[in-house]
Amino acid sequence: MAVDKNLSWSFTEEYPAESSGAQLARAHAAELGVDAISPATGSLLRLLAASVGARSVVEVGTGTGVSGLWLFEGMADDGVLTSIDIEPEYQRVARESFASAGVRAARARLIAGRALDVLPRLADGAYDMVVIDGDPAETAQVVDEAFRLLRQGGLLVINDALARGQVADPARRDPITVAARGVVRDLREREDAVVTLVPTGDGVIAALKKTS
Repeated sequence: MAVDKNLSWSFTEEYPAESSGAQLARAHAAELGVDAISPATGSLLRLLAASVGARSVVEVGTGTGVSGLWLFEGMADDGVLTSIDIEPEYQRVARESFASAGVRAARARLIAGRALDVLPRLADGAYDMVVIDGDPAETAQVVDEAFRLLRQGGLLVINDALARGQVADPARRDPITVAARGVVRDLREREDAVVTLVPTGDGVIAALKKTS
């Protein structure tokens, strides 16, 4: 019997129950024209954060706080999220979203700036998880920084890894698709990581930093 893959994907995307706080942050994202992760992607982030017992997470791309709220659900109760975004206005809204959801202010360290300017100032091997959802043109360089920041056994997660499905189309040669395709290829070839790519949302690639 043939399987309707589109129906299965839609069911998967609609399966998670999203908190009221994340729903409110999503509404703010829509008002500001900000792309927010899907609930299925959020539930995957929550699961991955819980799986590594995340207490210290770096996020590139704060948005209005949708992904951050999903991450907080999976992190330890005393976990701290360091989130970077070039748009201070988005971070202001994210801070409000976190407060409305009952997240203590001390757990959210929001830094306004370009990821490649901020990440080099963060400590080596000090983070359990790094989530990238920023400028696709910079993702390859951000990945290098992420592996430096991660502890052994830590997780790198990249959202929109399939560039709206364009990575799978070999005819697409625009700069963003080429850059995303290169990141997916290079991660698969890393000897210091265990990698998987899943079609959740706009595509999520996860890489576990191997222990020595």
